[in-house]
Amino acid sequence: MRTIRIQAAALALTSAGAAALVACGPSQTTGTAPAQPNSTTAEQALGTIARLAAERVMTADTVAAAKWGTTQPIDDPAREKTVLDDAAAQAAKLGIDQATVQQIFKDQIAANKDVQRALYAQWREHPAEQPTHRPDLATQVRPILDRVDSQLLTAIQKAQPLLPRPDCAALLERGKATTVQAMGLDAVHRSGLDQALAHTCPTR
Repeated sequence: MRTIRIQAAALALTSAGAAALVACGPSQTTGTAPAQPNSTTAEQALGTIARLAAERVMTADTVAAAKWGTTQPIDDPAREKTVLDDAAAQAAKLGIDQATVQQIFKDQIAANKDVQRALYAQWREHPAEQPTHRPDLATQVRPILDRVDSQLLTAIQKAQPLLPRPDCAALLERGKATTVQAMGLDAVHRSGLDQALAHTCPTR
């Protein structure tokens, strides 16, 4: 099934790590001030944010398959609150602005749900594409989300100096383009990634 193939691709990229995908920042160095490596690290962190947001968006396939044909709704306010509260608590420990983190994570959650809704509509229109297996959310999805969320917080911390800068959006777009190409995202997941990154750069 196409959905499962997409998910498998995302998991394969997970094992590859950040090295292949975060190299979207410029590799050249200018000047002699020690700030340049820090700037490069922040730019690479924006690429990492794009990759991790895409991985999170891709989990929507498995979540949708787990909920399809059940009474479990796509919206899960209690779980969403837990994710946001945990993110804010970890942000405080890492010295990251909590409002920024909560907005980014709200975007991640909204994107995931929108992809689920798009998949539901696709499956209704094309019954042959409907999932034939119901994954277990507790064992097959939440461990991935927990890992991605933890790595996302670290990437936000590293990218924090760039987030208010006017060039943040352009650098993020570069990382997003690299991720879209590397993962081969279709229109549904590209749209989800756009939403997941909507407020990463406040000046976008």
